[in-house]
Amino acid sequence: MSSLCPFAKLASVGATCPVKSSSDNKTTINHTDDDDDDNEKTGNANTDPRVVPPKCPFGYDSNTFKLGPLSCMVCHALLHQSSKCTPCSHKFCKACILRFKDCPLCGADIQGIEPDDELQGLVDRFIDGHARIKRSHAAGDGEATSDNKTKVIYEDVSMERGAFLVQQAMRAFRAQNIESAKSRLSMCAQDIREELKSKQDNQELCSQLGAVLGMLGDCCRTLGDAPSAITYYEESAEFLSKLPKKDLEVLVHTLSVSLNKIGDLRYYDGDLHSARSYYARSLDVRRSAAKEHLAVASQVIDVATSLAKVADVDRNLGNESMAFEGFEEAIKCLENLKLESGEASLEQRRLSVLDFLQKQLDDK
Repeated sequence: MSSLCPFAKLASVGATCPVKSSSDNKTTINHTDDDDDDNEKTGNANTDPRVVPPKCPFGYDSNTFKLGPLSCMVCHALLHQSSKCTPCSHKFCKACILRFKDCPLCGADIQGIEPDDELQGLVDRFIDGHARIKRSHAAGDGEATSDNKTKVIYEDVSMERGAFLVQQAMRAFRAQNIESAKSRLSMCAQDIREELKSKQDNQELCSQLGAVLGMLGDCCRTLGDAPSAITYYEESAEFLSKLPKKDLEVLVHTLSVSLNKIGDLRYYDGDLHSARSYYARSLDVRRSAAKEHLAVASQVIDVATSLAKVADVDRNLGNESMAFEGFEEAIKCLENLKLESGEASLEQRRLSVLDFLQKQLDDK
């Protein structure tokens, strides 16, 4: 079963969902990782001589972005709070270079770090203009004027900017430059909000915004800002709840996850009743998904995990009998689950959750 990334239609073939994560370094949206000019030749071809492919003044576009003079060599994303090392003058993101005593590029001792406002202004102008194009299907509509006053008509690919910003955010997040990731995701969210003003309740845009808000919640959670994280997760759940219930991937991998994350934050804050409410909502979402896709083993394991979360809170609230029923139901789900020989990772996960559940019953 393939994942349904909310940006899938906006990225190139072979791109990876920004919401998913894995152990390797290939989880960002890479529009093209090789030098392929064919996309530009074929994707923008048009018999109308007035239609000019949008060109970045720095030589980049959202499909072929490479590391360059506007990138940080540590996080491999566009510079955020550009800072210059002294005396070597090499430039990095502030958050990235603060972790070093020696310059990562030349090895020279870092005697000081100075902000480079001029370079950051250049990066900000690049981001602000990158792939920001007006929508147009009809000749004469949506004309954009460039610096040289030449009118061009751009094709309707404006949300490639969103995929580009998410790519940059995921690169920064993976390198622990969380402020940079948060900044790029905030831009992406604002773009989508603007488009939603004229396309209220558009399912694709709601899916995209829900995913981005969830990632913003992850940034705030990593930064230790639990209240802001909860706000983003709740808004993410609100938008994702507007989607058709049959959309398995979005429901399970984004909506239920956002609800569980809110529950976790409430749990660790000591608000057990609120935590249980969010865990229960996540459980309902996963149960509904499992009913519609009985053959999907991962959904059964997700249901068992949610049952365990609810039962654990019940036990902490003193509802021992309800906790016991929840743990038993979860164990029954996992014991009845039959996996194929090629599903080793799922089997390992199943056994891990089952072991946890059995220990909970033993502690009764």
